[in-house]
Amino acid sequence: MKLTRGGEYGIRGVLYLAQQDNGKVSMLSAIAKAQDVPPRFLAKIFQALAKAGIVKSHRGAKGGFSLARPPAEVTMKDVIEAIEGPIFLNVCLMGPGECTRDKICPMHIVWEEAQEKMMGVLGRANFAELAKAERQAQLTIA
Repeated sequence: MKLTRGGEYGIRGVLYLAQQDNGKVSMLSAIAKAQDVPPRFLAKIFQALAKAGIVKSHRGAKGGFSLARPPAEVTMKDVIEAIEGPIFLNVCLMGPGECTRDKICPMHIVWEEAQEKMMGVLGRANFAELAKAERQAQLTIA
């Protein structure tokens, strides 16, 4: 599995929002510029994130986006799945019968364990912690 550019940009966009004051509405152009993401592509990504209830769209002259939930309640898994769809390391993990060898393949159990561990890591990585780590990294560089 390889994260697409859309998934990466979505994570960066949500991280930007997580670093803002609670409830602050940020213009898409500001998010795109700060994260070095093409604005039109980011708009499409944020539509998917809004549909998934991760970001909130605000219309009007002071419109833009904000997080729909507290950053501690939004995980990397949430963002990736909102943009990419369900995450599977191998086709055999998509469901029973997706792979004709899933009952006899010795690798199936290895794929299941790897999938479980990866989902655990992504499910624990919340944007409050990621925003804090980013702020600390920026202080170290400065």
